[in-house]
Amino acid sequence: MIGGLGTDIVETSRIREMLERHGAHFVERCFTPGEIEYAAKHRDPTLRYAGRWAAKEAVVKVLGTGFVQGITFHDVEVVSLHTGQPTVRLSGRAAEIAAELGIERILLSISHAREYAVATAIGIRGAAAGCG
Repeated sequence: MIGGLGTDIVETSRIREMLERHGAHFVERCFTPGEIEYAAKHRDPTLRYAGRWAAKEAVVKVLGTGFVQGITFHDVEVVSLHTGQPTVRLSGRAAEIAAELGIERILLSISHAREYAVATAIGIRGAAAGCG
């Protein structure tokens, strides 16, 4: 059963500006070491950071919170499966809220082009969490 839905779109120029203006401080504050490593492997890390940013925003919309109620950017980590499929690893307050909502799994899709990155997240509750 669907327990929440979130979508976010971000202009890659916005992320590029943050990277240029704040550099490592921005990256380390908003992304986990695994996300930083993932982005660094690509020719244009900005697109990857933008995709991860949109994904994190989509996930907190699934939770109905945004980045408040004690949720940090590091509480929502986007990891890639060996197939390249993105998935979500929650920790801290984000994991607690997901448990309170009965959300056992979050499906995630990320896409990016030159100017935009978009992500959609679907929170799955109960028995349906093991499907697909």
